[in-house]
Amino acid sequence: MTLDEVRALAAWMTWKCAVVNIPFGGAKGGVICDPHKMSMGELERMTRRYTAELFEFIGPEKDVPAPDVNTNEQIMAWMMDTYSMHMRQTVTAVVTGKPLNIGGSRGRREATGRGIMIVCEEAIKKLGLIREKTRVVVQGFGNVGSNAARLMAEAGYKIIGIAEVDGGLYNPNGIDMEALWEFRQRNGTIHGFPGAEKYDSPQLLVTECEILIPAATENQITSRNADRVKCKILAEGANGPTTASADEILADKKVFIIPDILCNAGGVTTSYFEWVQDRQGYFWKESVVNEQLEHIMKTAFDDVIPYAETHRVNNRIAAYMLAIDRVAYTLRQRGIYA
Repeated sequence: MTLDEVRALAAWMTWKCAVVNIPFGGAKGGVICDPHKMSMGELERMTRRYTAELFEFIGPEKDVPAPDVNTNEQIMAWMMDTYSMHMRQTVTAVVTGKPLNIGGSRGRREATGRGIMIVCEEAIKKLGLIREKTRVVVQGFGNVGSNAARLMAEAGYKIIGIAEVDGGLYNPNGIDMEALWEFRQRNGTIHGFPGAEKYDSPQLLVTECEILIPAATENQITSRNADRVKCKILAEGANGPTTASADEILADKKVFIIPDILCNAGGVTTSYFEWVQDRQGYFWKESVVNEQLEHIMKTAFDDVIPYAETHRVNNRIAAYMLAIDRVAYTLRQRGIYA
């Protein structure tokens, strides 16, 4: 975690919200620590102090934090509670990604992964691919990657590879995602899973497949491996997984990129739904959450791709053009109060 990384993520969040047309701006925050090395007590004290220090800057009408890397429902619950104690009343709408029983939204946990599946579905329709014959490699088996893989397997896609930091799994006939999920829940790792062979993670990124989903951290597809990438569709589940130089190589190879600010926007979209529900005090059925998410993701995909074709630019540039255009138009409309 660095200041520059936080700045970049805050900017991405601005454009991401504009691409999917939801009324949030862009901000980001973080703490330099390794939560895996901390006790629950330490994690709670740090979270509460962080929230107390941010008290003036966050709020349902100011800035609404949501979970990201190494942040879970428990941490969001502590943040909500700390803010509420300072306000002397329960304010559920101050953060999103909370547990269901204290103002969380159904479908929030799977939302980023589900959003990825929705845009992949639109991409294969566009390219004329058949779902059952579409091989998928997923990098990262955290919240985003695991949910994308499980939902896509359930829908009929063939998940042939899972890459983790310390090694991956490969099965050309498809990996049983539910069995892998249960194995990981039991053992805390994907290694030793009997339904796939052990495989080198960097190698999985350049394995032949139709869809590659980098869903871990930034800068994974670089000038060093982009020329060997063999996917037809690159669906960016992570923020900034592709470097600028890799982008140019992939463009020459005619890889259909679903840029991060579109591809992984399912998370912030469902965070928006959670905020709306908290403010209404009325909670939606999971089917309603998923239906609304699908509508927003499909609409955004249908806005970005024709924009790319009209302006003869790649999908990433089109997504940024559309986002910047929307933000600039709105700022002009509001004017400047001097």
